[in-house]
Amino acid sequence: MSTTVLVSGSGEFQSAGLGGIRRSVVAVLAAWFLLVVSLGASGAFVGRPGTPPIAMGIGFAAPLALFFLWLQLSESFRTFIRSIDLRLIAGMQAWRWAGLGFLSLYAHKVLPAIFALPAGLGDMAIGIAAPWIVLALVRDPTFAARPAFIRWNVLGILDLVVAVSIGTLMTALSTGAPGEVSTGAMATLPLLLIPAFMVPLFLMLHTAALMQSRR
Repeated sequence: MSTTVLVSGSGEFQSAGLGGIRRSVVAVLAAWFLLVVSLGASGAFVGRPGTPPIAMGIGFAAPLALFFLWLQLSESFRTFIRSIDLRLIAGMQAWRWAGLGFLSLYAHKVLPAIFALPAGLGDMAIGIAAPWIVLALVRDPTFAARPAFIRWNVLGILDLVVAVSIGTLMTALSTGAPGEVSTGAMATLPLLLIPAFMVPLFLMLHTAALMQSRR
């Protein structure tokens, strides 16, 4: 009898703890989004042509650093990450189908081909595959431990890293000459939300998926 009560109480405590972490995560995400929008509206991420995009680098790296630090220091946060429905995590990557927008921006000479094509096509490939990954998880939850699922997540991470690397290099090499097509538009709203919010968030989701896959 006492054991039953103890186990029940422990479960309720854990559920309450996860609820608190969930609320904290929602609050942090909202604050992060509003901060990016606020700084973007003030032009804080716009740099001079031909200089390294330091502000953009901070906007991209700081959320990831805080995410991994939180994972390292908080067992409750790690438990929360492992409790998220893996189908939801994978399904959210379907938003990357919006990489088609990069191709449109390239066609309208807003972004250079060397950045827009790999970034757009890579995102579209991951986004198109996402529904099939979710379907595989629905049919067989153990699919999460299979090489195909792990490979999809690793490729998704690689695509984002390559896109960020090319974008950074193109910004540093731009001259600001009249008529030059550069990645400068990525430092202004609404495109700013991609490198400063969406890309770090997608990397966090891939990390969460791989954490669950290891289990």
